[in-house]
Amino acid sequence: MSVSMVAVNVVASFVPPVIINNCLFRAIISPGSHLFPFRTEKLSPVELMVLHWKRCGRVSHCRKPINPASCGVFVLYLFYLLKLKKNVSSIMKIDLLYCLENNDLCSRVIKTVSDVSDQTNIKAYLVGGFVRDIIMNRPNKDIDIVVVGNALQFSEILAKNLGVKRVVKYEKFGTAMIPLRGMELEIASARNEVYQQTSRNPEISFTNLDEDLKRRDFTINAMAIALTKDDFGTFIDHFHGLQDIKNKIIRTPRDPFETFFDDPLRMLRAIRFASRFNYSIEKETFVAIQKCAERIEMISRERVRDEFMKILEIHKPSEGLRMLDKSGLMNYLFPEIQNLKGIDTVNGYSHKDVYVHTLKVLDNVAQASDDVILRLTALYHDVGKPKTKRFLKGIGWTYHGHEDLGARMFMHFGRKLRLSQKSVKRICRLIKLHLRPIAVAAENVSDSAVRRLMVEVGEDVESLMILCRADITSKNERRIKKYRKNFEFVAQRMKEVDEKDKLRAFQSPVDGMEIMDIFNLKPGPSVGNIKKHVENRILDGHIPNEYNEALDYILKNKEKLIDMYVRNG
Repeated sequence: MSVSMVAVNVVASFVPPVIINNCLFRAIISPGSHLFPFRTEKLSPVELMVLHWKRCGRVSHCRKPINPASCGVFVLYLFYLLKLKKNVSSIMKIDLLYCLENNDLCSRVIKTVSDVSDQTNIKAYLVGGFVRDIIMNRPNKDIDIVVVGNALQFSEILAKNLGVKRVVKYEKFGTAMIPLRGMELEIASARNEVYQQTSRNPEISFTNLDEDLKRRDFTINAMAIALTKDDFGTFIDHFHGLQDIKNKIIRTPRDPFETFFDDPLRMLRAIRFASRFNYSIEKETFVAIQKCAERIEMISRERVRDEFMKILEIHKPSEGLRMLDKSGLMNYLFPEIQNLKGIDTVNGYSHKDVYVHTLKVLDNVAQASDDVILRLTALYHDVGKPKTKRFLKGIGWTYHGHEDLGARMFMHFGRKLRLSQKSVKRICRLIKLHLRPIAVAAENVSDSAVRRLMVEVGEDVESLMILCRADITSKNERRIKKYRKNFEFVAQRMKEVDEKDKLRAFQSPVDGMEIMDIFNLKPGPSVGNIKKHVENRILDGHIPNEYNEALDYILKNKEKLIDMYVRNG
């Protein structure tokens, strides 16, 4: 059979695509997954003569004449090695340049690293997440290079060859960062790290590649690809990361207790990777997280925040939250979220589990928006409910004022997470207002109420409406339809008022300086009170939102305003 390219589809088994005799064969990991190319070595003719071509999938496109039976045999041979947990990397080279043929910058960096490796006689390897993402056919713009030698010296030469003048060096750790447009390129000396029980600052010693890979967080991040020209593309996988990708498992290269004891942040990273890739955490690894959970309190709030926000960024963030809860980490990091759990019953009346409801709202928001701050708002939108929960005879369970209390509570939580002041204010505003559209939903609501809501929420009108829609988690279809109809009505009213009044970025047309000049006042509360009075008249629809009309109102009512806010103020 003469074909120019053969695609082999082996359903429900993990079989890497390969290149034999310069012919590309592609095998799919599982139905619907992507492909990644490898070269193969060390295969005897006998090992390529066992299976019939018919056992393997389909033929598409043509590149050059090949023997289909060889491909079929090789596919089963690799699968056989994986079943025996053999090190498949010993027979594989990754065709890096083929993998990166659509990424000119990465290709140029890899080629330049290879040139510098030969020039300096320092062995260089591609490591970490970039290797993992090549195998999983996922995009990754950050490249990590490990060299067995002086990384600082290597980075200087590499930067010069790449035409970059600035190199950021971290001499204590033997690492350097070369800033490139749209990419972070890090070069590190192969190193070992030893941690003391009460310290997060490791003792550094430089070592070989094997020891460097062993200290890494997870097996899927402990694979490497050689970049020195003599063995360019050689795939190194001493800890069976490829096997763990096949089995969709998060596992540590060494004892997991030691891994998490040394760097407790890796517990959060395990949960992030598991929820991001839809993997499971290997049993022994998860038990170690549970045993080490308390040590997460050693980690700076900034580092915790960054990892947690990445968990919120995944497609279904509730999966990460559930793992945080099951592992015990939530108890130390977010006890206020854990406090949402539980159902109380009085006189046969039960309320819904606010924790379960919150996770549903979070996933609903995630389906509608990639805005991670809005997702964090969803997680905290009902945080005031436990403290406002009351059972009223004849009415049932109530949470009156939980939105106001929740907004005040988040001021503390936001500072604990080291969020920016802007983000904290935004989240507090959305929590405080997340019930307001329900009140505005009555058909006889005035333009004034709509205006006030729009002014209060400012630029976050769309975000508020996403949150409100996501907050509908009832199983009652009739109730769902009613709520959705009400929210659509509010959205339409907002659009009408916005187009009519231009209020989205509302500010008083007459500013404080002009008011001081008109009334001959010095800075003080009287100025703000007069300004607020004018704003309220605009919001109530008595004055158009225009400068001339507002100024005319002030001049006509000057004496009245003086009596109200200056003499009696």
